[in-house]
Order: sequence, then structure tokens, then C-alpha cells
Amino acid sequence: MDKILLEERKKILLEFISSTEYKPMKLKEMAGILQVPRNEKNDFREIVEALVEDGKIEADNSGKYRVSDNNTKTGIFTGTQRGFGFVVIEGEEEDIFIPENGTKGALHNDKVLVSIKGQQTGKRKEGEVLRILERGNTTVVGTFEKSKNYGFVIPDNTKFGKDIFIQKEHTKGAVNGHKVVVKLTKFGDKQKSPEGKVIEILGHINDPGVDIKSVIAAYNLPLEFPEEVLGQVEKTEEEIEKEELKGRKDIRSLPTVTIDGEDAKDLDDAITLSKEGGIYHLGVHIADVSHYVRENTPLDKEALSRGTSVYLVDRVIPMLPHKLSNGICSLNAGSDRLALSCIMDIDEKGNVIGHEIAETVICVNRRMTYTSVKKILEDKDEEEIREYEELVPMFLLMEELAEILREKRRKRGSIDFDFPESKVVLNKEGHPIEIKPYDRNKATKIIEDFMLIANETVAEDYFWQEIPFVYRVHENPDSDRIKELGIFINNFGYSIRITQEDIHPKELQKLLRKIEGTQEEALISRLTLRSMKRARYSAESDGHFGLAAKYYCHFTSPIRRYPDLQIHRIIKENLKGNLSDKRYSHYDKILPDVARQASITERRADDAERDVLKLKKVEYMSDHIGEEFDGVISGITNWGMYVELPNTVEGLVRVTDMEDDFYVYDEEKYSMTGEHTRKSYKLGQKVRVEVADTDKWQKVIDFRLVEE
Repeated sequence: MDKILLEERKKILLEFISSTEYKPMKLKEMAGILQVPRNEKNDFREIVEALVEDGKIEADNSGKYRVSDNNTKTGIFTGTQRGFGFVVIEGEEEDIFIPENGTKGALHNDKVLVSIKGQQTGKRKEGEVLRILERGNTTVVGTFEKSKNYGFVIPDNTKFGKDIFIQKEHTKGAVNGHKVVVKLTKFGDKQKSPEGKVIEILGHINDPGVDIKSVIAAYNLPLEFPEEVLGQVEKTEEEIEKEELKGRKDIRSLPTVTIDGEDAKDLDDAITLSKEGGIYHLGVHIADVSHYVRENTPLDKEALSRGTSVYLVDRVIPMLPHKLSNGICSLNAGSDRLALSCIMDIDEKGNVIGHEIAETVICVNRRMTYTSVKKILEDKDEEEIREYEELVPMFLLMEELAEILREKRRKRGSIDFDFPESKVVLNKEGHPIEIKPYDRNKATKIIEDFMLIANETVAEDYFWQEIPFVYRVHENPDSDRIKELGIFINNFGYSIRITQEDIHPKELQKLLRKIEGTQEEALISRLTLRSMKRARYSAESDGHFGLAAKYYCHFTSPIRRYPDLQIHRIIKENLKGNLSDKRYSHYDKILPDVARQASITERRADDAERDVLKLKKVEYMSDHIGEEFDGVISGITNWGMYVELPNTVEGLVRVTDMEDDFYVYDEEKYSMTGEHTRKSYKLGQKVRVEVADTDKWQKVIDFRLVEE
């Protein structure tokens, strides 16, 4: 049914069910009273089901429909190993706790209708699942175990909570220890396990590379591009044609550089910079990917479906085929390239006093690496300075301007997380041999600063033009999360000021500055980040808490992020004067869905990347069983304490393994105290631990406390 017609009919039906004379009735009775023609009965059912999904109406046990009360909501079920779960409701600050007897057989990621009962004995609201509206998983990845007459699969995702029964004829010849993909044929219920059939064998649990293949399969990450997409890409030229330069600003004469990591192949941003009369002229030039990826083509639809490139430990799963991302769309040195540029005039206080967004043609002079620029600016390396002599003045100017921009952001309260991200080094067999922090130096910060100011400038420009757009938004953190953070940092002697259940980003910024250079810096930085909400994409400009910015978007990476590609299209249409009323309406209609899809695929990529990192960290620690390490308590629950090591590895000390006393968890103080000895463990406390055990597929590291 047409989307607009569906919404109109939903509205009419809801008015009918909400009317005072309406009594709860079944679907057939309702259709009769409303005189729904026989040939429209399926459409009518669709409208009713849509209203149920929206949480506007509900059916009682006898199948009669009534208006939902405010305590009935639709959300996504998150399962646990122990049978209970939580329902995440969009727009709600806290999840709803679902006890084991209230799940109605819901599995992890199912869309459910939930009835909220009110406060649980603890802090969290409690509810029960009324109905499963949509199954979240049709396939599951796990480890096959064979029995005499049947098999079963233990899911890799522990939140799935149940093993999957496989009849003998559906095992596809899998043997013990095979990693498999299972298609679910029955979802089970409270009593029965789900059933399925093996549709793919990924390899044996001990085979190199099978671990990452399992994560790729679990998240349905697309490896191959469809034939029609590759066919379209094949027709793309490898160099730009003269006629493509018409109407473009030609800035090929300006000294231009890219600055990226050594192994980067998709170079989508280049920089020009000069200064005259106290004004910096900064050009951020972004590959004009939308020139090659046209709306509604197979390539565009595939890019939207993928949403983002995914960066796993040993590979990249790109949003666009390599012929584009490493070829004509990559700003390779010595080649003319089409770009979309944001050219800004910035005063010595960091204010953008003028800017131009233009279609340009550029030619990169040198392909620089972060390492080279660091050697020039930080190490004053004479050999490197000689090698890039003609560009050194521009790099010094970059350093100067970046510091000004950073200071301006600092004054307004922007939060700069400067803790080390993990980099896992693998050997040829894919086994981790080292875990170390990514190097974040002056060169990486310069590029970050320039990309940030370009993103803000473009977002503010299009906000005030009142043109449909995709923004990057970051909402204020939940007050409960901030209170937890306050309790945690108090163990280290720090505090944050919270006013009327809210916090200004400046408070978190001050905290991060106080902990700079301390032993606890990485831990507190990471936990501060965890206390904040996840940034997302939106068709509305609701500001960015972390950056303390009123307007923000993603403009600088169209090779690897769809929202950037989408807004490039809008910008170019606007520059050419082609944004008619019809195109305004078109973008108004599609952008909320584009933003939603981009947020979903970004989350999928983040989760997959995190899972692979966890897998490799567990695999790395499995080589260190029996060894002792110093760590810090990073989390406390009633089942144990999480301890983080300096190399960012986190493990669990189970309360059942704390045998010197019976320990009780104090939820208010986030502490664990022995009943007899009164020995207490608190968040942030330093402890020494021994690696007791690891389980790669459950992604678990068990620590044991070492008495000192």
C-alpha cells in the first residue's frame, strides 16, 4: 500500500477505535462495521497491524483490539544468557527490564510490543512482552555440536540466549567445532528451543581467519558487490575529461597535499593553506564522489544499503568498489581530480569570517603521511624537512592554525578524547602478537581540526539556508549515566558539577584536562565516553553535545560514509540552482530514512569492529594464562568485577572465585564488600590479577585476584 495512503487510513481507523462509542472488537467485526469491501480486507489487516507496530492499539488475549494505554510501547528486545532481557525504546532514556517469565519467547533483536508495569525493586522499570511484532534474526552464526541423531548450534552472540536444534538431515555434513550459519525455521517459545538448518559452513573453529569470517557472517556484512554494480563501475572513466571541468573553480595551481596513514588507499580529503593580512585561507577539498555515484543507480542503492565502510583488524569492507574508492575518486598525487571544496577565511581567533563552497578541480602536489608530517613538526627531522622543503612553511602554518581552532573549541567546551584506541598487530596466520595504542600525533590532530571546522561551516551554512540536509547530532547524556561517572571518578579524587539533572560539556572537558598525563587517564576517558549517548544522523539539526557545536554534519568522507555522499548531492544541486520545490519535497521525504539507515549501518559497523577487536584481545590473552598484571577496576556488578589492563584489555573477576569471603554488591556505592572481613573493592581501585582462563567465542577473559 502507498505510504501516504497508509498513514491517512491509519489516522481514520485510530479515530474510530478511540471514539467513545467504540467497544473492543475483533478484526472481522471491525471490518464489518466499517463496511470494508472483500477485496480490501488484506489492506485493512495491514493498517491494523501497522497501528499495533506503532504501539497505538493492542489486542487482548481474546484477539479484541483496543487503544493502547501509555504503558504499552514498541521496542527492540535485547536478550541475555540468563533468560531475562531488556527492551530498548527509541526516545526513552532507560531500557525496560523483562524478567525471564515475561519474554514470551522473544529472542535478541526482535521487535516487540511491551507492557510497562512500573518501577522494579531496583532502579529500572519492569515490563512484559505482549507480542513479538517482527523477528530480528533469520540467520545465526555459531558453533556446531553433533549428537547421535541430531545436532545443535551454540550461537556466538551470547545475547541470543538459546541453542538452536538442528535435525540430522539439515546439518549439511557439519562436524563438531565447525563454525556455521544457521537459517532459523522455528523460533521456539518458553519451553521449546529454536530450530534451524545449516546453510553454510564457514570452517573449523581452529582454522585461521574463521573467527573474522564468523563476525562478518553474523552481522550480514556484504563482501561481494552485485554484478550490476560492478558493471556500472566498469564504465567509469579512469581520468577526468575536459568537458567535466566546465563551471568548476580551477585551483590546480595552489600547493595541495593529502595527509593520511601509510596504508591508506582511498584518499578523499586534501588541504590548501595560505595566510595574508592576518587571515588564514584554508581549503578543505573533498573528492567529488557524487559526480560518479548518481542517485538511484545500482551503485547508489548498494552504497546506501552498506551505509559505511567497515574497518576490521585484517581487512576493509568498502562502501564503494575499489575501482572508484582507490581510483578516480581518490585524490592521488599528480592527477587532476574533481572535488567539492569548502574554502574558509579564518581570523587569528579562529572565527570563520567568510567561506565559499564550490565545485572545483584540484591536483595534489604531494601525498603526505602522518609519520612524515610528525617528523617535520614534532621531531624537527632534518632529512624529512629537506625532502619536503617547499611545503614545510605550509605545514608550520597548519600547526599554527590548528592550535587556534583547537583553543577556540576548548573555550566553548568541546570534549577532546585523547585516549589510545587499540591497534592489534597480527602475524601471517592472523594470530595477534601485540596490542598497542594508535599513534595520535600533531599531524593526525591537524587533519581532525581542519575536518571539524569544514563540517561545522557546511552544516551552519545549510541550516540557515533552510535546505533539507543530513546532520550529525549528539544528544545530552542521561543524568543517571553522569551520576554513575561522578561516583566512579570520586574514587580517584575528582568531581564534576551537575546542575538540574544536566551537565555542560565544559564540565567533562575540565575533567579530561585534570586527568591528562595521569595513570588513570585512559580508563576515565573511556568511561566518560561510555557515559555519553551515541551520536547519530538526523534530518534535524539538534546540535552536537561532545563538540559543543550548534551545527554539525559529516561532509569530509563521501568515499566511506553515505551521509557525506548524500549531502554532497544536495550541495551540488543547490550550487547549480536546481533545487526546485519538487526536489525540496523529494529530499524532505527521503532524508529521515537515509539518516536512519546511515545510523543503523554505522552501528552495525561499530559493533562488528568491536567484536573483532574483542576476539583478538581474548586470543592474545590466551597466550598469557597464568601470568600476572596490574589493572584497575573498571566495572562492578553483582556477578563480579571488571578489571582493565594498561593495554586496554578488560577481564572479569567472578564473585564466585573470590573465595576469601562472601562478597556483597552495593549498587549505590558501586562497590563489593566482604561480609566478614569488610574488605571492600571500589571502582577505580588498583588491583593485581592473574589470567585464569579465556573463551574466545564467548569473548570472555577470566581474571583471578592476586593477594598482595
